[in-house]
Amino acid sequence: MKTTKYKALLLALLVGFSTFAMAKSAKTLDHDANMAINKFIDETPGGDPFLVKAKAFLVFPDIKEGGFFLGGKYGEGVLRHKRKTLGYYKIISASVGFQMGVQEYSMIIAFTSDAALERFLNEEDEWEAEVDGKIAVAEWNSKEELDDVEFKDDMVAFIFDSNGLMGSFTMEGTKFKKINPK
Repeated sequence: MKTTKYKALLLALLVGFSTFAMAKSAKTLDHDANMAINKFIDETPGGDPFLVKAKAFLVFPDIKEGGFFLGGKYGEGVLRHKRKTLGYYKIISASVGFQMGVQEYSMIIAFTSDAALERFLNEEDEWEAEVDGKIAVAEWNSKEELDDVEFKDDMVAFIFDSNGLMGSFTMEGTKFKKINPK
């Protein structure tokens, strides 16, 4: 009986996230990415010089995440070098464990080394976090200029513009897959 409940919940989550899975147009993705970058720069001291200095960065303007024991997240974004678009990607994640809630947020993942960017770009179809690379969530004193902070990791994630509430203690797998919006 419990297995049936979990299967029904997983099915409901997958159906719910599939509504987010409708690919946006390239023009819409670029516009949304520009808006997210502008918000990041406005809210983060030194954010603009940091992004210029990065080898490249992924911008996910709108990631939706939700779960109740089983969960997932989905978002579509843009890979940029300086301000030039290099490609379009989606982030997909599934998780299991103690979790509850729904949230929506923006995320920028900065590649701080050529090696990390090459590993990401050389994947044929999809790239998996924690298998193909480790992404560290940025921690710094918000009074510091971001471009003065020396991060030790090759990939640093910045989460901002968050709405909703999500509590979790889970095992999670995250994949990034190249997409071809129209």
